[in-house]
Formats: sequence, C-alpha cells, structure tokens
Amino acid sequence: MIELIQFPFSPFCLPTRHILRFSGEKFKITNVPAQERSLVWKLTRQQYYGVPVLRDGKKVVFDDTDDRQIVAKYIDAKYRLGLFPANREGVQSLLWRHIENEVEGATFRLNDIYYRENLPAGDQLQYLRFKERKFGRGCIGQWHRDRKVWLKKLEAVLEPYEQMLAHSEFLLDERPLFVDFDLFGMLENFLYSGHYSLPKSRPNVREWHRCMKTVRIVR
Repeated sequence: MIELIQFPFSPFCLPTRHILRFSGEKFKITNVPAQERSLVWKLTRQQYYGVPVLRDGKKVVFDDTDDRQIVAKYIDAKYRLGLFPANREGVQSLLWRHIENEVEGATFRLNDIYYRENLPAGDQLQYLRFKERKFGRGCIGQWHRDRKVWLKKLEAVLEPYEQMLAHSEFLLDERPLFVDFDLFGMLENFLYSGHYSLPKSRPNVREWHRCMKTVRIVR
C-alpha cells in the first residue's frame, strides 16, 4: 500500500492525494507539520525536504525537480491511470507550468492569509517565519490587505480554463488527465480555509470542480 507523506493544505500534495483517491486503490496518509520535515529528510536519505513524498514498500518517491512530475507519474504508471498520454505530453507540460506558477501564485497567498486557522498554535510561528524569510517581513499582512487584488488575479488566470471547459467536460480530453488534478489541487488549496468560493464569473470551472470532487477511474 502506498503511503503519502504530506501536509493537508499543500497545493502540491492536494493533486497527489486526489490522484490516489481517483485510482480507487487503498493508500495511507501521514501528515507532517508544515515546517517540520525531519521524517521527509530521513526517508529521502537527506536528499529532499519537500512534500509530497511517497513510500511504496522499500521505495521512496519524491519530486527533486520542478518540471518532471515524478510523484504523479509514479502513481500513474503503478495503477495504469492514463494521466500522461503521449499525444498530450507537450500541452500538459505547458499547462502545468502555468497552473503551478500563475494559478498557485494567487491561491497560496489567499489561503496563507488564514494560516492561523489552518495550523495548530504550536506550528504558526515557524510557518510565519518561513514565509517572511522567503517573501519578506509582513508579507502575509500585505497579502491580506491586497486580497481583493489577488482574487481578481485568480479570476483572470482562470479565464483560459473557463474557455477550455466550455467545449469539454475536462481540460484536454473526455476524461481527466494530470492537469485536471493539478488545477483541482490548486483550487482546493484556495478553498481550504472555508473563506472563499470559486468565482461566479467562471461557471464552467465551478461545474468542472464539482465533477472533479467525485471522479473515479472506470476500469
């Protein structure tokens, strides 16, 4: 049985978790604190400290690059999910880069505004420290003040997906591919705090999101 090492609202763990659910196979979840990665460091033999990480028996799988989707491709190959068809390889690569930069850039900021609600009290200081070391002192407060701007940015970056979903149930095919799970994970991160809903101006994305919540592979 695959074990997923994650923290619950990570925008990069959420796609992985949903792919595992989509597979219909049993899997185990081990949550680690957002800023405590000693278990990950140990499992990867001091090669990696990010999440998600998979443990499949004696095999440990992790993404040590930004553009190969090693974890997702491992699950895809193991369970034969067909998420990376050869005829969609190029366009998926372009889309997941947009999703993991432009879309995620808005969603994580809007979610991080509510980090105190998302994290136990004992984890909040280290989370804030990590964010401020990366993005500058007072960054979360600034994102909160600019939240309407970031909501507008999210609405704008979702426009191409709204247009794509006007003609298809899923982004690139009649069935979900990796990019569907990737975008779904970013939006689940955005919705995690419970303070938001998807933009009303994006009805196709809203309908697709409802479908993605329950989609399962048909064998």
